[in-house]
Amino acid sequence: MNYLALLGSVTAILPAMIGSSLAQEKTLTGAPTIVVAHRGASGYLPEHTLEAYKMAIDMGADYIEPDLVVTKDGVLIARHEPMLSGTTDVANRPEFASRKTTRKVDGVDTTDWFAGDFTLAEIKQLRAKQAMSDRDQSKNGQFQVPTLQEVIDLAKKEGAARGKPVGIAPETKHSTFHTALGLPLEDRLVTVLKEAGWADASAPVVIQSFEVANLKYLNSRIDVKLAQLLDAEDVDKDGNIVLNAPYAQPYDFVVVGDKRTYTDLLTKEGLAEVKSYADILAPWKPYILPTKQVDQNNDGKADDLNGDGKADEQDRVLAEPSSVVKDAHAAGLQVFTWTFRNEPKRLASTFKGDPAAEYKAFYALGVDGLFSDFPDTAVKAR
Repeated sequence: MNYLALLGSVTAILPAMIGSSLAQEKTLTGAPTIVVAHRGASGYLPEHTLEAYKMAIDMGADYIEPDLVVTKDGVLIARHEPMLSGTTDVANRPEFASRKTTRKVDGVDTTDWFAGDFTLAEIKQLRAKQAMSDRDQSKNGQFQVPTLQEVIDLAKKEGAARGKPVGIAPETKHSTFHTALGLPLEDRLVTVLKEAGWADASAPVVIQSFEVANLKYLNSRIDVKLAQLLDAEDVDKDGNIVLNAPYAQPYDFVVVGDKRTYTDLLTKEGLAEVKSYADILAPWKPYILPTKQVDQNNDGKADDLNGDGKADEQDRVLAEPSSVVKDAHAAGLQVFTWTFRNEPKRLASTFKGDPAAEYKAFYALGVDGLFSDFPDTAVKAR
């Protein structure tokens, strides 16, 4: 069988998943899949900026996602990590050169500039930059780092202007790390949400975490929706999840000696436990719809399907969907998944460079929400 024939056989599952209304699984509530702008419209503008969030709202995103870290003076700000060099110009500011230090983050020695060593006034001197080098860098140095309060104010303003709520999906980043610094996230987040009037079950808020203990704590302090994130290090050649530290298990499990991994949370017992404190299961995409390598000539090496001289993500093909969505729905949990990106090099060969095909495959599986760097594409494909 040649490569075209092989791809034809693999992609034969797509019509069943995408093109047939009979194959369309429902979301848990029957509502359309929620589009969450991952760090804002981060495919177009520097992430976690008011400008990126505003663009995402203009594109039709239902929710915007501010990852949360804490400043030295206790203010919640929107950054992907407590480390600042990947998303700001801090490394180019000589006045802050002495702040570079090494800390353990989830057990890993990490050398960087940390938000917890900066006051909010100092953070406001920094400017955001595009985190991915292959994306447009022309807006670097233009936008400030926003506070959570500023993100909420924007969401409320834009929601009022549109006559429908714009939600937020804050992620509590490295809860154990922040607690060890004496800068815990959770009560600060609860206070800001309560002051905003967004603390009950009807609020357009989803709080996420890769850890478990802080979600259980938040469940006792606030009534908004909570989402248990599931991570992994990679997928193997056959599409199986690969678990290695620090991506194998919630870090609070590591601290207390709990040996369970993220995959243990997908068992019947694990899902029942998640349901006891959370509303949403939020696994990485391959937990739901994995991809696998092709070795048609049986030489023990992944085939270069697109002939570009290397075998990478573009040369993987879809494997069979897992039962994660069905199992989570049976447990009463919604399912959100992440992260969707438009670039052809980040799409499996099966999708033939068309990001809409990937969205439609996941929509067909009944996912309740997804996180996208390109919310306009996600909305259009829905």
